[in-house]
Amino acid sequence: MAFPIDDVRAMFPSLAQTDDGAARCYLDNPAGTQVSKLVIDAVSDYFIHHNSNAGGAFVTSRQTDRIWAGAHDDMALMLGAASSSEVVIGQSMTSLTFHLSRCICHDFQPGDQIVITRMEHEGNVGPWLEIAKDKGLEIRWVDFNRETWQVEPEDLAAQLSDRTRLVALNYASNMTGSINDIEALTKVAKDAGALVFVDAVQLTPHHLVDVQALGCDFLACSSYKFFGPHMGIVWGRHDLLNTIYPYKGRCVSNASPDRHEMGTPQYELLAGLSATVRYFESLGGMLGGTGSRRDLIAQAYSASRQYEEPLTDTLIAGLQDIPGITIYGITNPNRIGERVPTVSIRHASVAPQLIAEALGAAGIHVWHGHNYAYEPARALGLPLDEGVVRIGIAHYNTQAEIERALQEIHKAVTKTGLIRHW
Repeated sequence: MAFPIDDVRAMFPSLAQTDDGAARCYLDNPAGTQVSKLVIDAVSDYFIHHNSNAGGAFVTSRQTDRIWAGAHDDMALMLGAASSSEVVIGQSMTSLTFHLSRCICHDFQPGDQIVITRMEHEGNVGPWLEIAKDKGLEIRWVDFNRETWQVEPEDLAAQLSDRTRLVALNYASNMTGSINDIEALTKVAKDAGALVFVDAVQLTPHHLVDVQALGCDFLACSSYKFFGPHMGIVWGRHDLLNTIYPYKGRCVSNASPDRHEMGTPQYELLAGLSATVRYFESLGGMLGGTGSRRDLIAQAYSASRQYEEPLTDTLIAGLQDIPGITIYGITNPNRIGERVPTVSIRHASVAPQLIAEALGAAGIHVWHGHNYAYEPARALGLPLDEGVVRIGIAHYNTQAEIERALQEIHKAVTKTGLIRHW
C-alpha cells in the first residue's frame, strides 16, 4: 500500500509550525528528529499522574517503577535483545559510552589495543581515546574505503593483533550516510578475540536492529534520533554487563542494568521512550501490518525505508545537477540500500555556513560544520572549521520539501554576495 504520508505527518504536531507564514521544513534529522503526539502525551501524562521517585510504597512510586521496567522491556523488544536486563538507559549515547568505556577497559593492560574506524562519530571515539590515555593502551585506526565509502573487512583485519581487546565500529555514518556490514566486521573482530562496541545512532531511525543476529557485544543508539525523547541506550550481552567492573554507588544493586545506570533516571522521558516504541507499532498497524509487536515495528521500518529511498535519490540527483556541489558518500542509485538518507555536501566557492544560513532564512532546517564527525572530516581533508552542509531525510518529509530544498540550495550558491573569494 502507498505510504500514508499525510497521516504520518498529522501525528507530529511540530510539523505544522510556521515561521512568518512559511511552513518549517525539518531536514536536520540526523541531529535529532521531531516527536509524535504519542510521545508528547506520555511525557505530559507522567508529570500529571505519576510523578515520583521509584522504590516507594505509594501509588505514584509504584507506577514509576512500572514505567522504568516498561521502558527497558520496550527497548529490548525494539533492539531484539534477549532480556530487558541487557538494556542500559541514560542521558545520552556519549555519556553512556564514556561510562561504559571505564567499565569495559577496567582490566585492560598497558599495550593492549583498541581499534577505531575513521567513520566514527566522536561519541564512539573520545571515550576510547581517553581511557587509552588513562591506562596506556594503544589506539589503532581503520580507514574507510573511498570507492565504497564503507569500512572493508580486510582493512579491519589488517589492524588486528593478538593484543587487540576492543573494536569500535560505526553502523551508519552521520556524515556520509554509509552503512557498514556490521555482521561481517564483527565476525572479523571476534575471530581475533576482541570485544565489539557498535554505534548505531544513525541507523536506528531508518533500519530495524537485531542485536542477536549481529554478534556484537555492545550496541548504542539515541532515542531522540528515532522520534523519541533525549536519551541514550546501550545494549550489552548479559554475561558482559554482569561481569565488567561497575563504577557505581555502594548501595546500588549489583544486577544489570542497575549497576550501570547512574543516579535517578529521567522517568518522564522513560515514559516517552515507551511511547516511541508504540509509535513504530502504530505505524506498522497503519500500514496494514499484522503479527507480534516486533512484526509491526519491522513493517514500519520496511515501509519507511521504501518511502525514504526515492526521496534520497531525488535529493542526490538534484544536488548533482547543481554546478560546484560535491557529495561525500554513496551516490549510485543502485546502492541506495547501503546508505541512510543523510547527505553531506560542499560547494566549490560558497561556504557551508552561508548555504545553511540561506536555507535557514527560507525555513529549511539543515546543519553545517563537522557535526561531531570529526574523524571522517579529517580523513576527507575537509576544513574542520567549515565542515559540510548536512541534509537528513526522515519518513515524515515529503517530495515537495526535497524539491524546495534543492531550489533554495541552487539559489544560495548562485546568489551574488554569497560567493566566497579565496
